[in-house]
Parts: sequence; structure tokens; C-alpha cells
Amino acid sequence: MELSALLPHIEALIFASDKPIAEPEIEEYLNKALAFMEDRASSEQVAEAINAIQEKYNSPFYPFEIIHSGGGWQFLTKKEYHSTISQMFGDKFLKKLSVAALETLSIIAYEQPVTKSEIELIRGVNCDYAVQKLLEKELIVIAGRKEEAPGKPLIYTTSKSFMDYFGINSSEELPKIQEVLNQEIEEATRLQLHNEVPAEKEEDQEPPNELREEEVEKKNPQDNPVTNEDEKSSDKNPE
Repeated sequence: MELSALLPHIEALIFASDKPIAEPEIEEYLNKALAFMEDRASSEQVAEAINAIQEKYNSPFYPFEIIHSGGGWQFLTKKEYHSTISQMFGDKFLKKLSVAALETLSIIAYEQPVTKSEIELIRGVNCDYAVQKLLEKELIVIAGRKEEAPGKPLIYTTSKSFMDYFGINSSEELPKIQEVLNQEIEEATRLQLHNEVPAEKEEDQEPPNELREEEVEKKNPQDNPVTNEDEKSSDKNPE
């Protein structure tokens, strides 16, 4: 099948999808829709066509592009226009996860599959509300039960929406814990150095107390001081 014939169909599929669409899905839809054609689309042709579409929308002429995240391809506006789009969506566009939800989500992402009691053991607080909110936002899913644990508690994992939300394609792309710790240490060191007051120049520093005392003695000698009264008395009674 000619690549030029595939391009508009693939572009239309990515545009119409309300979630990231994977290449195998694109290939399946194409071959079903174009079944009357003799040649079937191959995975190599789909990948080549997507590269061509990417190159097309990388042009500064377009305010949007296709991005691979969440395990598939989707159209997204370029970051230069995010502030403009936020005016239309208001607070909903800028709404972020709470600290508690982020902490809970981080534990699930790195420890999955994990039970609620295991999450609470790490956080040290109850996480019922945070887990419920993450489920509502479809950032996590219930992946079954831990059969060997007492009561067979539910276990949680991250969802495809989680990967799409953070712009990654698998849990392997999550930053390593040690990398995060190193970044925090570097940031703390940078802030500490930035907040330190630079030492005063040597010439601007006050002289030591000993030097100041010597200067005072020179200006106000204490050995045999002569007062105005002594001067007057010597004038009246010359030797």
C-alpha cells in the first residue's frame, strides 16, 4: 500500500481518538477500513507514516503536534500556547494533585502492585481519601486482590491515564529514586550557597579591638594630660 494513501487515514485516526492510540490499533483499524484494497498495511508502513506526520507538524506553522505518551500517539498543542489555552479552561486547566495524592501516587508507581495498608505503612497516615481521588481521576486501577495476605486486600497499580498524565510510556521511564535524591541534594546546596552573605572585603572590615584602642590612645594620650586649668595657673604663676 502506498505511503501517501496511508498518511491521511492515520492522521485522521490520531486526531479523532480521545486517548493515546497505539500503532497496533492504527494498523488494525486501517486494514479493516481499507479491506477492499489488495495490499495490507504493515507495522513498518504505519511507523514510517507516523514519522512523516511528526515531521509535518514539527513545523512552526502548526500550533499542535503529535506526541507519543501513555503508550500511544495523540495530538497535543505545543507548549508555547499553553498559557493561551488556560484562559479558556480556567482553574480546571491548572488544577493540580494535592500533596497527599502525589505522595500516594508516587508510592503506588514505585511499589506496584501494592495494597492500601502497605501504602499507609510507608506514608504513616490514613490514605483512604487520596486513593479514592486517584481512582476517580483514573490515575490508578484496582488490579485484583493479594490472595496470600489476610483478608485478601485489594491491590493497586497505575493506569494508562497515569502514563498519559505524566507524558511517559511505561513505568521504566520513571526517574530513579537515587536520581531524585541527588537532584534534591544539589538544589539544597545551590540554595544554601545562594543565601550565604559574601564575606566583606578585608579593607572594609573593622580593625581589631587592639588597633582601635591604640588609635584612641594616640588621639587622647592619658600620660600627664594638660587641662585648661593647668594652663591658666601656669600663666598666673610663672616660674
